[in-house]
Amino acid sequence: MMSPIIFPRGQCNLMEPGNDTQTSEFLLLGFSEGPELQPLIFGLFLSMYLITVFGNLLILLAVSSDSRLHTPMYFFLANLSFVDICFTSTTVLKMLWNIQTQSKVITYEDCITQVNFFIIFSGLDICLLAIMAYDRFVAICHPLQYTVIMSPRLCALLVLVSWITSVLHSLLQTSTVLWLSFCTVVEIPHFFCELNQMIQLACSDTFLNNVVMYFAAILVGGGPFIGILYSYCKILSSIRGISSAQGKCKAFSTCASHLSVVSLFYCTGLGVYLSSAATQGSHSSATASVMYTVVTPMLNPFIYSLRNKDIKGALKRFSVMAVRKGPIVLRLKNFPGLQASKS
Repeated sequence: MMSPIIFPRGQCNLMEPGNDTQTSEFLLLGFSEGPELQPLIFGLFLSMYLITVFGNLLILLAVSSDSRLHTPMYFFLANLSFVDICFTSTTVLKMLWNIQTQSKVITYEDCITQVNFFIIFSGLDICLLAIMAYDRFVAICHPLQYTVIMSPRLCALLVLVSWITSVLHSLLQTSTVLWLSFCTVVEIPHFFCELNQMIQLACSDTFLNNVVMYFAAILVGGGPFIGILYSYCKILSSIRGISSAQGKCKAFSTCASHLSVVSLFYCTGLGVYLSSAATQGSHSSATASVMYTVVTPMLNPFIYSLRNKDIKGALKRFSVMAVRKGPIVLRLKNFPGLQASKS
């Protein structure tokens, strides 16, 4: 990987040979409270991370183990759960490691890698939410053609296109960062390497980076958001055409969970943007980012499982199967001769 051009602080514009250095480390300030609060922060984020991983793994197990959930909607939900695990792991694990080792240092290579994967998985979240909105649109507005339109081939193709789009977007953003020069002591007021923070701390001209960042944000973030709005406008129009109140409630209940997740995702994302724009360089943006990067992936499994009878039924059946298999395995372990006779 290309090493950054790094200049000492206060001499960023000087081009004398003696001014550059090979230092390539950043400091993640994170939540720079006193040392006595660090164990509390560590325990809080570790708990939220474990809940996120456990909850999303349960969704994956429920969808994969129950054939009744092998439908387009739950296929996309399983992909979203996998992406949420990766998305949270990209940021939280490094923060937990830094707190445990009492170090705030992250190397340039690790920082670029974190930015790369953060952009990939956040882009995948956006794309998958848009695809799920389209899936609900087809299910409610074109129920008779649903199985024909949402074929397994189209579902796999939509997910593949989402991966390709997110990876290309990430490569575009990180490739422009590689040409930036930084001062010797670079302090990132965040608990992870965030693209906008890195661009703000650069000593070189960042006009191209800002153009690419905002253009890609409008294209990658705004495009799916427009698709979501269009889908739900059509859904609401179709629901209004249903005569019975029971039919309206049933139709709306099929997309209530997804609508809750979309609202949570975009509202927290907008909150992070407004917070960082209003208070540049402060730790308030890092605090706001917790809602976007940690809390939202943690709440998604609860939103989908608590409001979804199919998911709750699949989890109950899965737990019953696990309980039934447990005693059988224990009995076999207690009788080695029985195992030998079976073999």
